[in-house]
Amino acid sequence: MFPIVEFNPNKLKIKTMPYTSNSIPIQGRKYTLTHSDRTGELYLSIGFQYDMSTINKNIRDEFLAEIVLQNNQYFLQGKVYVSGGEFNEQTAKKRYIIFQRELRLAITAIIYGDWGFFFQNPHLLDANIMIYFESDYPSFNQILCYGTPRHYISTFHFQTS
Repeated sequence: MFPIVEFNPNKLKIKTMPYTSNSIPIQGRKYTLTHSDRTGELYLSIGFQYDMSTINKNIRDEFLAEIVLQNNQYFLQGKVYVSGGEFNEQTAKKRYIIFQRELRLAITAIIYGDWGFFFQNPHLLDANIMIYFESDYPSFNQILCYGTPRHYISTFHFQTS
C-alpha cells in the first residue's frame, strides 16, 4: 500500500511513455502509480498503456487510472486491487481500508505529476474521480467518488488561471 505520509513532490518520479505529451492523449490517457516502502518514493508512468513492468504482481498495491469519456462527460477512472481469492476476508478488509486512506495521496501525485496536461485541459479539473475497489468480497467491491482534480490542486499551490 502507499506510505502514510503527506504528498512530497520531491519523492515523485515521473516517466512519460512514448507518444504522450501535455496535449495527447486525452481520452484513454493512463496512469500507473507504484511506490517503494523502503524509500517512500512514488513512481508515476503516464501513457497510452499501463506500465505493467512497474507492477509487483505478488503485492498488487498499484493504483491504475485512466481518463475516460462516457456520455459526453470525462471521468478520471481509477482502480485498486483489493482481493481476488488469494486473501482471507480480514486481510482484504485491511487492504481496503489502507487503499481508502492512501488514495488521496495517490490522486494528488497523479494530478501534480501531470500538471502540464491538466493545465492545458482545464475542463478536466472538474471531471469526477471514480475509483473501483476490485474485490471478490462484496463489501469491498465498490466504486467510490473521490471528488475532482480541482479538489487536489490546492495542496500544491499551482495557479489555474
